[in-house]
Amino acid sequence: MAKTSELEALYRATTYRVFLPGGHCDLRIDQPCEKLSCWLETAGASNFAIITACNPGSQLVDAAKNAEQQSLLECDLLEGNYEPYAGENVADDAAWPVEESCFVADIAAEDACALGQDYGQNAVVFGGADGVPRLLWIEYGDA
Repeated sequence: MAKTSELEALYRATTYRVFLPGGHCDLRIDQPCEKLSCWLETAGASNFAIITACNPGSQLVDAAKNAEQQSLLECDLLEGNYEPYAGENVADDAAWPVEESCFVADIAAEDACALGQDYGQNAVVFGGADGVPRLLWIEYGDA
């Protein structure tokens, strides 16, 4: 599914909760989070990404399939020598289920997007040391 204003609005109407050592952070797109920027500084990390394998293409998938795909994503991250932390994407619209996600520090934007693409995602959340999460849309070539 291509980027649309409706799809972007849905991503922006979501809280991206990440569970880090010392507590959790609730992130919103384009809104700074001092707690996260402090954590990144302490960890010596220059950037971060939030990636999920759930509900590819923004199409609902059953919980078992989402859990299976999320486990595979976590394995891919570990095999890539990343240290994923647990996260969850909580839509403002309670009709959309909470999605498991992975918070990853020090991952290149290209690598985060490649993983998102591997799991059929429209976008990933990415940010720098300032702790401001932004949407990175994944480009799919015409098939």
